[in-house]
Amino acid sequence: MDDQALIQALQAGERSALRRTMEVYAGYTSAVLGNTLRGQASREDLEELLSDVFLSLWRSREGLDPEKSLKSWLAAVARNRAVDFLRRKRETHPVPHGLPDPAPGPEEQLLQKERIQALERALNTLPARDRTLVYRKYYSLQSTA
Repeated sequence: MDDQALIQALQAGERSALRRTMEVYAGYTSAVLGNTLRGQASREDLEELLSDVFLSLWRSREGLDPEKSLKSWLAAVARNRAVDFLRRKRETHPVPHGLPDPAPGPEEQLLQKERIQALERALNTLPARDRTLVYRKYYSLQSTA
C-alpha cells in the first residue's frame, strides 16, 4: 500500500491503515526523534513521543493531502514534538533536596560578632564628637549637616 492509499484509508477512518502506517514508518519516525533529541531523552520518553506522533496523525487524518508524502508529514511532526520536548525539559529545573538554610550558620554568626566588636573598638578610639557623628549618620540615618 503506497502513501496515497494509506492517507485515503486513514481519512476513511480505517484503523488498520493506522496500524499499517505504524508498521511501515515507526522505525523511520523513531530515527527522526532520536536524531533530534540526540540522547537527551529516555527510552520511555522516546516511545511516548513516537505514540504522540501517530496519535497526531490519527487526529489530523482528515486534513492530510493524499498528493503529499506521508513520510515527510511524519518527519515534520516528529521533529516538532522532539523540539517541544527539549524546550520543556530545559524550562524545568529540578529542585535539589536539602536546600541550604538561608540563616547564617554558627561560623558566620561568630564572624559577624567579631566584626561588630572590631567596629565598636575602632569607634571608641574616636573623639566623642566624631563618634556621635558616625552613630547619627550610619546607625540613626540622620543628616550630619
